[in-house]
Amino acid sequence: METSSESAAIAALRLFQAGARLEEKFAAGLGAVHGLSLKDALLLMHVADAEGGRLSRIELAKLLAVSPSTVTRTTAPLEKRGFLGRESHAHDARFAYVVLTKAGQRAVADAEATFTRLAADVFSDRWAAAEIETLGSLLGRLA
Repeated sequence: METSSESAAIAALRLFQAGARLEEKFAAGLGAVHGLSLKDALLLMHVADAEGGRLSRIELAKLLAVSPSTVTRTTAPLEKRGFLGRESHAHDARFAYVVLTKAGQRAVADAEATFTRLAADVFSDRWAAAEIETLGSLLGRLA
Protein backbone atom coordinates (compact mmCIF):
# COMPACT_ATOMS: atom_id res chain seq x y z
CA MET A 1 0.00 0.00 0.00
CA GLU A 2 1.33 3.45 -0.95
CA THR A 3 1.85 6.14 1.63
CA SER A 4 0.49 9.64 1.25
CA SER A 5 4.01 10.86 0.39
CA GLU A 6 4.42 8.19 -2.28
CA SER A 7 1.04 9.05 -3.76
CA ALA A 8 1.98 12.72 -3.84
CA ALA A 9 5.27 11.91 -5.57
CA ILE A 10 3.47 9.80 -8.20
CA ALA A 11 0.91 12.57 -8.75
CA ALA A 12 3.68 15.17 -9.14
CA LEU A 13 5.54 12.97 -11.60
CA ARG A 14 2.39 12.45 -13.66
CA LEU A 15 1.72 16.19 -13.66
CA PHE A 16 5.24 16.83 -14.99
CA GLN A 17 4.79 14.17 -17.68
CA ALA A 18 1.38 15.52 -18.68
CA GLY A 19 2.72 19.08 -18.65
CA ALA A 20 5.58 18.16 -20.95
CA ARG A 21 3.21 16.45 -23.41
CA LEU A 22 0.78 19.36 -23.33
CA GLU A 23 3.57 21.87 -23.84
CA GLU A 24 4.88 19.90 -26.81
CA LYS A 25 1.42 19.63 -28.42
CA PHE A 26 0.52 23.28 -27.89
CA ALA A 27 3.95 24.57 -28.95
CA ALA A 28 3.78 22.57 -32.18
CA GLY A 29 0.22 23.67 -32.94
CA LEU A 30 0.79 27.36 -32.20
CA GLY A 31 4.13 27.39 -33.99
CA ALA A 32 2.84 25.69 -37.12
CA VAL A 33 -0.29 27.82 -37.45
CA HIS A 34 0.80 31.20 -36.06
CA GLY A 35 4.60 31.19 -35.85
CA LEU A 36 4.36 31.76 -32.11
CA SER A 37 5.99 29.80 -29.33
CA LEU A 38 3.75 28.69 -26.50
CA LYS A 39 5.43 31.23 -24.20
CA ASP A 40 4.83 34.00 -26.75
CA ALA A 41 1.16 33.06 -27.07
CA LEU A 42 0.69 32.89 -23.28
CA LEU A 43 2.36 36.28 -22.86
CA LEU A 44 0.09 37.83 -25.49
CA MET A 45 -2.98 36.23 -23.88
CA HIS A 46 -2.05 37.61 -20.46
CA VAL A 47 -1.67 41.12 -21.86
CA ALA A 48 -4.96 40.79 -23.75
CA ASP A 49 -6.77 39.64 -20.58
CA ALA A 50 -5.29 42.37 -18.38
CA GLU A 51 -7.31 45.33 -17.22
CA GLY A 52 -6.79 48.08 -19.76
CA GLY A 53 -4.93 45.65 -22.07
CA ARG A 54 -1.58 46.44 -20.51
CA LEU A 55 0.79 44.94 -17.96
CA SER A 56 4.15 45.83 -16.52
CA ARG A 57 7.06 43.48 -17.15
CA ILE A 58 7.07 42.61 -13.45
CA GLU A 59 3.37 41.68 -13.55
CA LEU A 60 4.00 39.57 -16.65
CA ALA A 61 6.94 37.86 -14.96
CA LYS A 62 4.73 36.87 -12.03
CA LEU A 63 1.96 35.57 -14.30
CA LEU A 64 4.39 33.55 -16.41
CA ALA A 65 6.51 32.41 -13.44
CA VAL A 66 9.71 33.73 -15.04
CA SER A 67 12.17 36.52 -14.30
CA PRO A 68 11.59 40.10 -15.50
CA SER A 69 14.68 39.75 -17.72
CA THR A 70 13.08 36.72 -19.40
CA VAL A 71 10.00 38.85 -20.08
CA THR A 72 12.22 41.52 -21.63
CA ARG A 73 13.90 38.92 -23.88
CA THR A 74 10.49 37.49 -24.83
CA THR A 75 8.78 40.81 -25.54
CA ALA A 76 11.57 42.22 -27.74
CA PRO A 77 10.87 39.97 -30.78
CA LEU A 78 7.11 40.44 -30.32
CA GLU A 79 7.65 44.21 -30.41
CA LYS A 80 9.70 43.85 -33.60
CA ARG A 81 6.87 41.83 -35.16
CA GLY A 82 4.48 44.64 -34.27
CA PHE A 83 2.42 42.64 -31.75
CA LEU A 84 3.44 44.63 -28.68
CA GLY A 85 4.21 48.21 -27.87
CA ARG A 86 5.21 50.21 -24.82
CA GLU A 87 3.22 52.74 -22.91
CA SER A 88 4.82 55.06 -20.39
CA HIS A 89 3.49 55.34 -16.88
CA ALA A 90 1.66 58.62 -16.29
CA HIS A 91 3.64 59.49 -13.15
CA ASP A 92 6.94 57.62 -13.46
CA ALA A 93 8.91 57.83 -16.71
CA ARG A 94 11.14 54.92 -15.63
CA PHE A 95 8.14 52.60 -15.60
CA ALA A 96 6.50 51.30 -18.78
CA TYR A 97 3.68 48.95 -19.63
CA VAL A 98 3.59 46.26 -22.30
CA VAL A 99 0.53 46.81 -24.51
CA LEU A 100 -1.02 44.97 -27.43
CA THR A 101 -1.04 46.65 -30.81
CA LYS A 102 -3.83 46.13 -33.35
CA ALA A 103 -1.70 43.41 -34.97
CA GLY A 104 -1.18 41.88 -31.53
CA GLN A 105 -4.92 41.86 -30.88
CA ARG A 106 -5.48 39.96 -34.13
CA ALA A 107 -2.61 37.57 -33.37
CA VAL A 108 -3.86 36.82 -29.86
CA ALA A 109 -7.44 36.27 -31.07
CA ASP A 110 -6.18 33.79 -33.67
CA ALA A 111 -3.84 32.09 -31.16
CA GLU A 112 -6.62 31.81 -28.57
CA ALA A 113 -8.85 30.08 -31.13
CA THR A 114 -6.10 27.57 -31.87
CA PHE A 115 -5.36 27.18 -28.15
CA THR A 116 -9.04 26.44 -27.46
CA ARG A 117 -9.18 23.90 -30.28
CA LEU A 118 -6.01 22.17 -29.06
CA ALA A 119 -7.35 22.07 -25.51
CA ALA A 120 -10.60 20.51 -26.70
CA ASP A 121 -8.63 17.92 -28.69
CA VAL A 122 -6.60 16.95 -25.63
CA PHE A 123 -9.65 16.12 -23.55
CA SER A 124 -12.40 15.29 -26.03
CA ASP A 125 -11.94 11.54 -26.32
CA ARG A 126 -11.05 10.83 -22.68
CA TRP A 127 -12.92 13.17 -20.36
CA ALA A 128 -16.47 14.23 -19.62
CA ALA A 129 -17.19 17.95 -19.27
CA ALA A 130 -17.64 17.59 -15.50
CA GLU A 131 -14.24 15.87 -15.22
CA ILE A 132 -12.57 18.68 -17.15
CA GLU A 133 -14.16 21.24 -14.83
CA THR A 134 -13.02 19.29 -11.77
CA LEU A 135 -9.49 18.99 -13.14
CA GLY A 136 -9.38 22.72 -13.86
CA SER A 137 -10.58 23.47 -10.35
CA LEU A 138 -8.06 21.12 -8.72
CA LEU A 139 -5.15 22.43 -10.79
CA GLY A 140 -6.24 25.99 -10.01
CA ARG A 141 -5.51 25.24 -6.37
CA LEU A 142 -1.89 24.50 -7.32
CA ALA A 143 -1.41 27.59 -9.47
